[in-house]
Amino acid sequence: MSFSRARHYLMCAPRYFDVVYAINPWMDVDAPVDHALAVRQWETLVATYGELGHRVDLLTPQPHLPDMVFAANGATVVDGRVLTARFATAQRAPEADHHLAWHQRNAVRLGWSAVTSPTYVNEAEGDYAVLGDVVLAGYGFRTDRRAHPEMATSTGRPVVSLRLVDDRFYHLDTALAVLDDTPGQGQIAWYPPAFDEASQDVVRRMFPEAVEADETDALVLGLNLVSDGSNVVVPAQAEKLAAQLAERGLVPAPVDLSELLKGGGSVKCCTQELRP
Repeated sequence: MSFSRARHYLMCAPRYFDVVYAINPWMDVDAPVDHALAVRQWETLVATYGELGHRVDLLTPQPHLPDMVFAANGATVVDGRVLTARFATAQRAPEADHHLAWHQRNAVRLGWSAVTSPTYVNEAEGDYAVLGDVVLAGYGFRTDRRAHPEMATSTGRPVVSLRLVDDRFYHLDTALAVLDDTPGQGQIAWYPPAFDEASQDVVRRMFPEAVEADETDALVLGLNLVSDGSNVVVPAQAEKLAAQLAERGLVPAPVDLSELLKGGGSVKCCTQELRP
């Protein structure tokens, strides 16, 4: 694995987080949310990033948008070029405008060369895993496969389409994670049964040394993790996966986001990477 490098993230506090509708199999409107606990867990995640030397900018949460805490779904930023999201569900659709406005407002400060809105549905880093020289792109439940060429144009990198077939893993970032994004030697962790056979074959050819999570860890969204190339912020319940990562020389940093899991997200869902 490569050495860690400082990262820059955009996050959104769970001020309005709740489960008031069900748009994925994890959401149960009859299961109460402990809002104070959700806030404390999210604050621990932010503090963990700070302790690891990473920088966090904040997007202002908006009332009536309880899923804004899942900031990864709002935009994908690669080499200072921003492609914002177009959400598949009506409940989350207004979030896209807030991400667009934030990136437009901060473009000069951050050195962005372009901020673009998409034509087709894409749920940003929920379905786009960015490596140093390729983008892995999920489809099947949220992002429209026709959006993948837009990502290729935005990033100037080849995009590899991977089909998700288990609706519990409705976004790519619930079933596959980038561990090392170094060009030419990227590495991932994944849960193969979330993908169709053709996609599994593609991933195995590209990443023969990939870490494979088991079902137990996949079902606590253990793969919804964030790696800086050395340290891996991983959902605390994914204990076996953390051990596998440690065996590869990575340093697990477990964080409990069990309350946010009620919305179908964890570490990565809360974390949009700003790549200059």
